[in-house]
Amino acid sequence: MTTPELELLTLKANDIIREVGLFIRGEIGRVGAERIEEKALHSLVSYVDRTAEEKLVAQLGRLLPGSVFLTEEETVENTRGDLMWIIDPLDGTTNFLHQLPCFAISVGLQAHGRLVLGIVYEVNRQELFYAWEGGGAFLDGKPIRVSRAESLKDSLLATGFPYYDFEGMNGYLKALSVFMRESRGIRRLGSAAVDLAYVACGRFDAFFEYSLHPWDVAAGALIVREAGGRVSDFSGGENYLYGGEILAANPGVYEQVLGVISEAF
Repeated sequence: MTTPELELLTLKANDIIREVGLFIRGEIGRVGAERIEEKALHSLVSYVDRTAEEKLVAQLGRLLPGSVFLTEEETVENTRGDLMWIIDPLDGTTNFLHQLPCFAISVGLQAHGRLVLGIVYEVNRQELFYAWEGGGAFLDGKPIRVSRAESLKDSLLATGFPYYDFEGMNGYLKALSVFMRESRGIRRLGSAAVDLAYVACGRFDAFFEYSLHPWDVAAGALIVREAGGRVSDFSGGENYLYGGEILAANPGVYEQVLGVISEAF
Protein backbone atom coordinates (compact mmCIF):
# COMPACT_ATOMS: atom_id res chain seq x y z
CA MET A 1 0.00 0.00 0.00
CA THR A 2 1.17 3.52 -0.74
CA THR A 3 1.48 6.18 1.95
CA PRO A 4 -1.65 8.07 0.74
CA GLU A 5 -3.61 4.80 0.75
CA LEU A 6 -2.46 4.06 4.30
CA GLU A 7 -3.40 7.55 5.44
CA LEU A 8 -6.93 7.21 4.06
CA LEU A 9 -7.29 3.73 5.56
CA THR A 10 -6.13 5.00 8.96
CA LEU A 11 -8.56 7.92 8.98
CA LYS A 12 -11.46 5.66 8.06
CA ALA A 13 -10.44 3.14 10.73
CA ASN A 14 -10.29 5.98 13.26
CA ASP A 15 -14.00 6.60 12.79
CA ILE A 16 -14.77 2.93 13.39
CA ILE A 17 -12.67 2.84 16.54
CA ARG A 18 -14.25 5.98 17.97
CA GLU A 19 -17.67 4.42 17.43
CA VAL A 20 -16.68 1.24 19.27
CA GLY A 21 -15.15 3.37 22.01
CA LEU A 22 -18.54 5.02 22.48
CA PHE A 23 -20.05 1.58 23.08
CA ILE A 24 -17.37 0.70 25.66
CA ARG A 25 -17.77 4.01 27.46
CA GLY A 26 -21.51 3.41 27.72
CA GLU A 27 -20.90 0.09 29.52
CA ILE A 28 -18.69 1.52 32.30
CA GLY A 29 -20.11 0.44 35.65
CA ARG A 30 -22.79 -1.76 34.09
CA VAL A 31 -21.03 -5.15 34.09
CA GLY A 32 -22.24 -7.29 36.99
CA ALA A 33 -19.95 -9.80 38.70
CA GLU A 34 -21.97 -12.67 37.25
CA ARG A 35 -21.05 -11.51 33.73
CA ILE A 36 -17.27 -11.51 34.32
CA GLU A 37 -15.18 -14.55 33.42
CA GLU A 38 -11.62 -15.45 34.36
CA LYS A 39 -10.33 -16.89 31.09
CA ALA A 40 -6.85 -17.51 32.56
CA LEU A 41 -4.98 -16.70 35.75
CA HIS A 42 -5.86 -13.10 36.68
CA SER A 43 -7.08 -12.47 33.12
CA LEU A 44 -10.66 -11.22 33.02
CA VAL A 45 -13.11 -10.89 30.15
CA SER A 46 -16.74 -9.83 29.75
CA TYR A 47 -19.33 -9.38 27.04
CA VAL A 48 -17.94 -5.86 26.54
CA ASP A 49 -14.60 -7.18 25.24
CA ARG A 50 -16.29 -9.69 22.97
CA THR A 51 -18.94 -7.33 21.61
CA ALA A 52 -16.35 -4.61 20.96
CA GLU A 53 -14.20 -7.13 19.11
CA GLU A 54 -17.11 -8.33 16.99
CA LYS A 55 -17.90 -4.74 16.02
CA LEU A 56 -14.27 -4.03 15.10
CA VAL A 57 -13.88 -7.22 13.08
CA ALA A 58 -17.09 -6.66 11.14
CA GLN A 59 -16.37 -3.05 10.23
CA LEU A 60 -12.63 -3.36 9.60
CA GLY A 61 -13.29 -6.41 7.45
CA ARG A 62 -15.61 -4.36 5.27
CA LEU A 63 -13.13 -1.50 5.19
CA LEU A 64 -10.34 -3.76 3.90
CA PRO A 65 -11.82 -6.71 1.97
CA GLY A 66 -9.70 -9.83 2.03
CA SER A 67 -7.96 -8.95 5.28
CA VAL A 68 -7.64 -11.46 8.12
CA PHE A 69 -7.55 -11.08 11.89
CA LEU A 70 -5.42 -11.84 14.92
CA THR A 71 -7.56 -10.94 17.94
CA GLU A 72 -7.35 -11.41 21.67
CA GLU A 73 -10.85 -12.76 22.28
CA GLU A 74 -10.92 -14.98 19.17
CA THR A 75 -14.48 -14.03 18.20
CA VAL A 76 -13.26 -14.71 14.67
CA GLU A 77 -10.81 -17.41 13.62
CA ASN A 78 -7.26 -16.15 14.03
CA THR A 79 -5.58 -16.45 10.64
CA ARG A 80 -2.25 -15.27 9.22
CA GLY A 81 -2.37 -13.47 5.89
CA ASP A 82 -0.81 -10.73 3.78
CA LEU A 83 -3.14 -8.10 5.29
CA MET A 84 -3.74 -8.85 8.96
CA TRP A 85 -5.50 -6.71 11.55
CA ILE A 86 -4.11 -7.24 15.07
CA ILE A 87 -6.78 -6.26 17.58
CA ASP A 88 -7.17 -5.87 21.32
CA PRO A 89 -10.75 -4.62 21.75
CA LEU A 90 -10.21 -3.59 25.37
CA ASP A 91 -6.63 -3.37 26.62
CA GLY A 92 -6.93 -2.88 30.36
CA THR A 93 -10.03 -5.00 31.00
CA THR A 94 -9.32 -5.21 34.74
CA ASN A 95 -9.16 -1.42 34.92
CA PHE A 96 -12.43 -1.19 33.01
CA LEU A 97 -14.22 -3.64 35.27
CA HIS A 98 -12.96 -1.86 38.39
CA GLN A 99 -13.86 1.52 36.86
CA LEU A 100 -10.25 2.70 36.86
CA PRO A 101 -9.61 5.28 34.14
CA CYS A 102 -7.06 3.71 31.84
CA PHE A 103 -8.14 1.29 29.11
CA ALA A 104 -7.99 1.41 25.37
CA ILE A 105 -8.79 -0.09 21.99
CA SER A 106 -5.66 -1.16 20.14
CA VAL A 107 -5.69 -1.86 16.39
CA GLY A 108 -2.64 -2.54 14.26
CA LEU A 109 -2.30 -3.65 10.65
CA GLN A 110 0.43 -5.86 9.25
CA ALA A 111 0.99 -5.87 5.51
CA HIS A 112 3.19 -8.70 4.22
CA GLY A 113 4.69 -9.13 7.70
CA ARG A 114 5.40 -5.44 8.31
CA LEU A 115 3.50 -3.15 10.69
CA VAL A 116 2.08 -0.32 8.61
CA LEU A 117 -0.75 1.16 10.70
CA GLY A 118 -1.45 1.63 14.39
CA ILE A 119 -4.32 3.15 16.36
CA VAL A 120 -4.72 3.39 20.14
CA TYR A 121 -7.90 4.97 21.51
CA GLU A 122 -7.84 5.73 25.23
CA VAL A 123 -11.52 5.48 25.98
CA ASN A 124 -11.86 7.59 29.13
CA ARG A 125 -9.99 10.66 27.92
CA GLN A 126 -11.23 10.05 24.38
CA GLU A 127 -7.69 10.50 23.07
CA LEU A 128 -6.94 8.97 19.69
CA PHE A 129 -3.30 8.16 18.92
CA TYR A 130 -2.54 6.94 15.42
CA ALA A 131 0.16 6.52 12.81
CA TRP A 132 0.78 4.97 9.42
CA GLU A 133 4.08 3.93 7.94
CA GLY A 134 5.99 6.93 6.62
CA GLY A 135 3.34 9.41 7.76
CA GLY A 136 4.38 10.35 11.29
CA ALA A 137 2.34 9.97 14.47
CA PHE A 138 -0.64 11.96 15.70
CA LEU A 139 -2.85 12.62 18.71
CA ASP A 140 -6.29 13.89 17.72
CA GLY A 141 -4.95 15.32 14.48
CA LYS A 142 -1.85 16.99 15.93
CA PRO A 143 1.66 15.62 15.26
CA ILE A 144 3.42 14.05 18.25
CA ARG A 145 7.05 13.23 19.01
CA VAL A 146 8.84 11.28 21.71
CA SER A 147 10.44 13.22 24.54
CA ARG A 148 13.89 14.82 24.44
CA ALA A 149 15.19 13.46 27.75
CA GLU A 150 18.82 12.38 27.39
CA SER A 151 19.53 10.69 30.70
CA LEU A 152 17.86 8.17 32.96
CA LYS A 153 17.84 10.63 35.86
CA ASP A 154 15.57 12.93 33.85
CA SER A 155 13.22 10.14 32.73
CA LEU A 156 9.80 8.94 33.82
CA LEU A 157 9.38 5.24 33.04
CA ALA A 158 6.38 2.96 32.59
CA THR A 159 6.07 -0.78 33.03
CA GLY A 160 3.56 -3.54 33.54
CA PHE A 161 3.75 -5.80 36.58
CA PRO A 162 3.81 -9.55 35.93
CA TYR A 163 0.39 -10.98 36.77
CA TYR A 164 0.45 -14.54 35.44
CA ASP A 165 3.98 -15.32 34.17
CA PHE A 166 6.44 -15.05 37.04
CA GLU A 167 9.43 -16.79 35.45
CA GLY A 168 11.14 -13.48 34.77
CA MET A 169 10.39 -12.03 38.19
CA ASN A 170 13.98 -12.00 39.43
CA GLY A 171 15.24 -10.10 36.40
CA TYR A 172 12.27 -7.78 36.54
CA LEU A 173 12.90 -6.90 40.19
CA LYS A 174 16.59 -6.31 39.44
CA ALA A 175 15.67 -3.84 36.72
CA LEU A 176 13.14 -2.11 38.98
CA SER A 177 15.73 -1.76 41.70
CA VAL A 178 18.00 0.18 39.34
CA PHE A 179 15.23 2.28 37.82
CA MET A 180 13.80 3.21 41.23
CA ARG A 181 17.15 4.66 42.23
CA GLU A 182 18.20 6.25 38.96
CA SER A 183 15.05 7.63 37.31
CA ARG A 184 12.37 10.17 38.16
CA GLY A 185 9.95 7.35 38.87
CA ILE A 186 8.07 4.37 37.53
CA ARG A 187 4.37 4.19 36.68
CA ARG A 188 2.11 1.19 36.09
CA LEU A 189 -1.14 2.17 34.37
CA GLY A 190 -2.41 -1.30 33.44
CA SER A 191 -2.59 -0.91 29.66
CA ALA A 192 0.47 -1.58 27.50
CA ALA A 193 -1.22 0.09 24.53
CA VAL A 194 -1.63 3.33 26.48
CA ASP A 195 1.91 3.10 27.87
CA LEU A 196 3.26 2.92 24.33
CA ALA A 197 1.07 5.79 23.16
CA TYR A 198 2.32 7.88 26.06
CA VAL A 199 5.92 7.15 25.09
CA ALA A 200 5.07 8.31 21.57
CA CYS A 201 3.75 11.66 22.75
CA GLY A 202 6.48 12.25 25.34
CA ARG A 203 4.52 11.69 28.54
CA PHE A 204 6.75 8.71 29.32
CA ASP A 205 10.39 8.49 28.28
CA ALA A 206 10.50 4.68 28.15
CA PHE A 207 8.32 1.61 28.67
CA PHE A 208 9.21 -2.05 29.15
CA GLU A 209 7.25 -5.20 29.88
CA TYR A 210 7.42 -8.95 29.31
CA SER A 211 4.80 -11.65 28.67
CA LEU A 212 2.86 -9.50 26.26
CA HIS A 213 0.97 -10.58 23.13
CA PRO A 214 0.97 -9.10 19.61
CA TRP A 215 -2.42 -7.41 20.15
CA ASP A 216 -1.02 -5.59 23.21
CA VAL A 217 1.83 -3.92 21.35
CA ALA A 218 1.28 -3.90 17.57
CA ALA A 219 -0.45 -0.54 17.32
CA GLY A 220 1.59 1.22 19.99
CA ALA A 221 4.93 0.03 18.63
CA LEU A 222 4.20 1.49 15.19
CA ILE A 223 3.07 4.78 16.76
CA VAL A 224 6.27 5.02 18.82
CA ARG A 225 8.43 4.36 15.77
CA GLU A 226 6.63 6.97 13.68
CA ALA A 227 6.98 9.44 16.58
CA GLY A 228 10.77 9.08 16.43
CA GLY A 229 11.21 6.47 19.15
CA ARG A 230 13.04 3.16 19.23
CA VAL A 231 11.37 -0.20 19.81
CA SER A 232 13.04 -3.55 20.45
CA ASP A 233 12.98 -6.72 22.49
CA PHE A 234 15.11 -6.98 25.65
CA SER A 235 18.18 -7.93 23.60
CA GLY A 236 17.92 -4.94 21.31
CA GLY A 237 16.52 -7.09 18.50
CA GLU A 238 13.39 -6.90 16.41
CA ASN A 239 11.38 -9.73 17.98
CA TYR A 240 9.08 -7.54 20.07
CA LEU A 241 5.81 -8.31 18.31
CA TYR A 242 5.77 -12.07 18.82
CA GLY A 243 8.65 -12.50 21.28
CA GLY A 244 6.72 -11.57 24.40
CA GLU A 245 8.90 -8.66 25.52
CA ILE A 246 9.17 -5.04 24.48
CA LEU A 247 11.19 -1.93 25.19
CA ALA A 248 10.13 1.41 23.73
CA ALA A 249 11.97 4.64 24.43
CA ASN A 250 13.11 7.93 23.04
CA PRO A 251 16.52 7.77 21.32
CA GLY A 252 18.22 9.73 24.13
CA VAL A 253 17.62 7.17 26.87
CA TYR A 254 17.04 3.97 24.88
CA GLU A 255 20.59 2.63 25.23
CA GLN A 256 20.69 3.34 28.98
CA VAL A 257 17.38 1.60 29.60
CA LEU A 258 18.34 -1.30 27.34
CA GLY A 259 21.61 -1.71 29.23
CA VAL A 260 19.82 -2.06 32.55
CA ILE A 261 17.24 -4.49 31.18
CA SER A 262 19.78 -6.61 29.27
CA GLU A 263 21.91 -7.02 32.38
CA ALA A 264 18.94 -7.73 34.65
CA PHE A 265 17.33 -10.33 32.42
